[in-house]
Amino acid sequence: MEHANALRQLGTTQQRLLRTLLASPQGVAVEGLCSALGVTHNAVRQHLTALLAAGFVARGESIASGGRPRACYVLQPAGRELFPRNYALMARGMIEYIYAHSGTAAVQDMLGAMGAQLGAEAAARIGAAANAEEATRLLAEQLDVLGYEARTVTAGDHDEVEAWNCVFHNLAKAHPDVCRFDIAFMSAATGRPVQRTQCMLHGSPTCRFHIGRKTPD
Repeated sequence: MEHANALRQLGTTQQRLLRTLLASPQGVAVEGLCSALGVTHNAVRQHLTALLAAGFVARGESIASGGRPRACYVLQPAGRELFPRNYALMARGMIEYIYAHSGTAAVQDMLGAMGAQLGAEAAARIGAAANAEEATRLLAEQLDVLGYEARTVTAGDHDEVEAWNCVFHNLAKAHPDVCRFDIAFMSAATGRPVQRTQCMLHGSPTCRFHIGRKTPD
């Protein structure tokens, strides 16, 4: 489930509760949440119980109040991730800046290096595959986790990775060099040459990649 969809599926009061905690990194006591939301203690505690169970909220350090310390609640990383972030806009701005100040070659080098670095982190499992078929299957699983909606498909006498959801699609339409990241990532992750056999930028419904045989050291 995408984070934005998960946030919208929460009730209005729970969304407001999470936004209140987002704006208060030090945490908020139940009384403060009652005041901010305009609801009763029981209602706040019911919402907190649900959000605690989901892992979006946790108990923080108690707040001294001159008497009995008051329980404090803080937003967890999973709760923070519910709020949308326009990474694509920032990534496009950074890439355009590098194009303007350092040129195309610098952008290509950067994307290749980033893909190779992240791919190396996934290589421990995928790189040990016994053959290209197994490497293709493991790579598809890894890409699916990353949001590519990937699977393996048969193409002639071999399998290929097929991705329905290019995570850089809108950015790549303006800057096709972004696709170098995918190839560098997959090559580093599998330790094998990777060839793109079809691409959404060229009108195909999906992107497909052929994982080749491992080259001798």
